Formats: sequence, structure tokens, C-alpha cells
Amino acid sequence: MSSDDVTGRDQFNLATVSEVVAAQLPDREAIIFGDRRITYSQLADRSRRLASFLHSNGLGCRTERSQLQSHESGQDHVALYLYNGNEYIEGVLGCAKARAVSFNVNYRYVAEELRYLFDNASARGVVYHAAFAPVVADLLERMTADERDRIAVLLQVDDGSGEPLLAGAVDYEEALAQADPAGPPVTPDPDDLYIVYTGGTTGMPKGVLWRQDDIFMNAMGGKEVGTWVELRSYDELAERARNNGGFRLLTLPPLMHGAAQWAAFMMLNAGSTLILPTARHLDAAEVWRLVESEGVQSIAVVGDAMARPLLEELRRGDYDTSSMFVLGNGGAALSTALKEEYLEVLPDLLINDSLGSSETGAQASTLSSKGGVSAAEFRPGPGATVVSEDLDAVLAPGHEGIGWSAQTGAVPLGYLGDAEKTARTFPVIDGVRYSVPGDRAIWKPDGVIELLGRDSQCINSGGEKIFVEEVEQAILSHPDVADVLVAARPSERWGSEVVAVVELVEGAEPDEAALAEHAGGSVARYKLPKAWVFVDRIQRSPSGKADYRWAKRLAEESASAA
Repeated sequence: MSSDDVTGRDQFNLATVSEVVAAQLPDREAIIFGDRRITYSQLADRSRRLASFLHSNGLGCRTERSQLQSHESGQDHVALYLYNGNEYIEGVLGCAKARAVSFNVNYRYVAEELRYLFDNASARGVVYHAAFAPVVADLLERMTADERDRIAVLLQVDDGSGEPLLAGAVDYEEALAQADPAGPPVTPDPDDLYIVYTGGTTGMPKGVLWRQDDIFMNAMGGKEVGTWVELRSYDELAERARNNGGFRLLTLPPLMHGAAQWAAFMMLNAGSTLILPTARHLDAAEVWRLVESEGVQSIAVVGDAMARPLLEELRRGDYDTSSMFVLGNGGAALSTALKEEYLEVLPDLLINDSLGSSETGAQASTLSSKGGVSAAEFRPGPGATVVSEDLDAVLAPGHEGIGWSAQTGAVPLGYLGDAEKTARTFPVIDGVRYSVPGDRAIWKPDGVIELLGRDSQCINSGGEKIFVEEVEQAILSHPDVADVLVAARPSERWGSEVVAVVELVEGAEPDEAALAEHAGGSVARYKLPKAWVFVDRIQRSPSGKADYRWAKRLAEESASAA
């Protein structure tokens, strides 16, 4: 499906998109990262050189898409085991220009988790920050000889940690300096893959396979923000870049998170400037200093876990925020109460919540402004819909009961190496293929989709379904609560019962009765926690995603302690 005949428009690939934009804006800053200010022409040059290096080491496309099943890949896979930085963006583009394909690595994984991931992805290359060299060395020692031989490229990025170069590895900058600046003699294709691994917060990570044209159109800049209008041609792409006045985005979640990559490439593929903080953990003061010094117009966050510390620092400090007018959120819920607090401090702010997942891309969004704060209800974009519980029908607005949030149109091919899971998650209904990753939803009569939460986190208590996100939002709105996760523990009476794991704001004292009374104003009594666990800090991934396995363990331990 790489011809124009199917859609009546150009089919896009990420490598060519980046070159077209760079040709229009060679001297504009593409990435600002600490003291590095990388222009579009430099980004194009560096990613071509990386592609040349990968190609010269035998990495690329081995089997064309047309000869493969939906869960298969014919390209070599390169792990990006990196903190934030320009190298991450260069890694995605360099792989695309070599017709290899990058995949994201959670840098909190230990060697055994990495071994699972590298084996699942059949990794043939690794680009890693030097700080991770000891873990990479441990990983290589745990591999069989055949597994080690499969890895053809080790590129070590100097990060000031002082870790020596691993045996067999090449320094990243030296590799680029010696590589052909023209790029490799290959022609990237719209059917080439983009791979994003799921977070694995409720199970083992899964590699989601996207055609590059589909992910570009769905979540990487192929549609106009706010209108969902598709680009029709590379000429339109070039014109859009030329007309870009220089929008500047500061993205906070790590680029190993799919939503962060999408936000970054939406900016870069439009000719905007991407700004990355240098701190490896959220440094709210650095964020507001960057807003002030770089004229940031939008900040991308993931839920309350990132947004709340930012607001607390803004209240404490004295920062010029006059350039900023959009707070973008995706990947985790932003509570209604916190949105209202933001709009008290920044009354001209627009808050854009996006709905989507690794398996759907961007599905829907909702805007909040002063006097008009939206909850977890979204105006669907093209292809976003709700399907029936038994996956045999598409529902209409105002339907009875609860369905599944779904997406059609530009959706992934499947899960790498897993035909069965691919068939379950991407069912065909009335001849149309849908992505149904597991979020329960209601399509309301007014046309908005109310997201209830991930079915895997739905608690069945006494025959009643309780969605943890709904209970979390009810608790989060209490002023003493900094963060919360809700999980289940076994119950003789109810089968399962609700437990809230709560992080309080500094100086607050635990008061279960007050929290229950407050939450009871938003949810039915049967949904209220039967137990409360207070912790110093809620455990989340660096991207802000909830670690429900950790919360469930604490919930179950609370039963034995009772």
C-alpha cells in the first residue's frame, strides 16, 4: 500500500519528511538541548551519517513489507537505550534513512528485563548513553554466543559519566565523523516500519508495528493540529514548513515514551523548534527557566505527576511565562481540579488533553480554558469510535451500556512476533479493521467519548465494575493529595475490593475519613476504597505512567498487615 492510488495523496516516510523540512529551513534551530543548538541542516546531516554507518555495518531492510504477515518485520532493529538528547531524534531518523528501524528502551530496566526486550525485538544494534555501559556489558555476558553475534552495532554516546568504551563499541561522534554524509544508497519506503514498545506497566512490553505513512498521518504531523486536516503531498509539507513562524515546544516526558516521540516529531515535521530539558528527573525550576529564556509557547506533560510539581514551582518562583499559551497533556489523566488550579495562575492558558495509545496513535482531544474545564471526555478525531463489548458491532452516540474505545483508518499492523495478540487487538468488524487496545468507553449522545479506563485495571467488586481512573480522579481532587493509584486486593465478601495508594502533599496528615468523604462526592459509595495505603512517593515510570503492578502489590500486602 505504498502507491498514491489508494488514498489519492502522497505516501510519506519519516526519512524523506525530515529531508524536505530541512531543505526549507536549513538554518532554523531544530533541537535545543542544554548548550547544543542543532539546526535542521545539521540534524539532516547527522542522521544521514548515522544511516551510512548503520548501512556500512550491514543493517537495513532484508524483506519487503509485501512479503510479510502483519506481525512480522523484515527490517533490522536498533535499540535506543538513551536518556533525552539530540541523539534520540537522530537515532530514529538515522535508522529510517538506512531502512533499519529503531525501538524504544525503558532506561530503568535491569539486565534481565533488557534481555527479554532485546530478544523479543531481535536487536541487531544498540545506541546507548555511556552511563548504561555497565548494564549493556552485563546484558552481553548473559547472552548466548548466537545472541551476541546477532548484535552488529554498539554505539556509545559520551555523556560525561566517564564510563570507558565497551569492547567492540564505537564512539557515537567518531562514527558520525567518519561516515558518508550523503547517506546510504537505499530508498526509504512508506511501508518501512516505526516500532514503539508499550510501557509494560501491566504486563510484558509489546512491540507495536506501524507503517511509517500511517504513524506520520496519525501522530507525527501528517494532520493539522486542531482540525485533523491531512497533508496531501510533500509539496504541502514544504509549504507548511516555510510558513511556520517558529513555534517552540518544551517536551518533558522522556523520548523513550511513544507520546513524547510523537509530540517531538509533530514539531520537527512541521519546522518548529523542539526544546529538551537536561535534567534526567523532572526539575520544575529548569522548566520555567527554559520557558523564560527560550520563549517556549507550549509544554508537553504526562498527567498530574508532572504537571503538579510544575505548578507548585510556578507559584513559588518569579518567572516570565508570557510566551506560553498551551499546556499539552497525553499518556495519563490530568485531573479537573489541577486544570482549574492552572487556570487560576495562568488565566489565558489553553490546556489540550489528547487521547491515544501505542496501538491507536492520536484519537481525540479536548480543550480546557478559564471557565470551561473539561473532564475525561473527548471529541473524536477521524476514525475514533466505540465498538461493542463483544467486538461485533460499531456503536453509535447514545448507545446503551459500556463499549470499547476503538480506532480505524491509520492503525498499526500488529504486535511484533505475536499473531494471536495481533488478531485479538485488531479485529475486523463488517469488513473494517479496528484497533481495540483495551480502554472501556461510552459514546455519549452529544458526540463526546467518555473514557472510563483500561479494562485490565477494572475491579470487579461484588459484581460491580469499578474503573480505577474514576476513583483516582475523585481522590486527586482533594487538596491534600499529591498523587494516587487505585488497585484491588482479594476480599472474602466482595471477591475484590478497592485500595487507594496515596501520596500526600508536603505537611498533610493522613485522614482516611476526610478523603473518603471527599471522594464520595464524585463516585458511588461502593466504589470508595476499603483500605488506604499512604506512601512517601507514588511509583511511576519516567514518563509519568502508573506502575499498577507496584500498587497492586502494596494493596495485597495491606490485607496481611490489617
